[in-house]
Amino acid sequence: MQVIQRYTAKQHSSQVAVPLLSSHVAAGFPSPADDYVEADLNLHDFAVKHPAATFFVRATGESMVEVGIQSGDILVVDRALTPQNGDIVIAALEGELTVKQLRLSKNKAWLIPRNPQFKPIEITEHFDCVIWGVVAHSLHSFR
Repeated sequence: MQVIQRYTAKQHSSQVAVPLLSSHVAAGFPSPADDYVEADLNLHDFAVKHPAATFFVRATGESMVEVGIQSGDILVVDRALTPQNGDIVIAALEGELTVKQLRLSKNKAWLIPRNPQFKPIEITEHFDCVIWGVVAHSLHSFR
């Protein structure tokens, strides 16, 4: 899965707050919902913890479908986070940005696609690989 566009996280004075309901939404059998608004939710405040170190990218491809990242999704990437084993990361691999799961063990590291049709990539000294940031959120459109 490649990254096809990059956007920076900017503070906008025209941000709109959206109501956040206090009730949870059942993903199984529906339950009655309260009509109580808990607070206003600003998506920028929710998704962007480190504005100077955050950027957005649009993903393309099918290598991360098992973790819910679809082609066309917008990924919120935080460069202030230290990549850890199991994190979904944006990596510059041979000069091309890609999104994969980072797998770390004693002396080895891999970029793992989350689709069995793709093979893991072992990061060795033969690869030019830089971890650009950790994917903190994914925005997926249904329409």
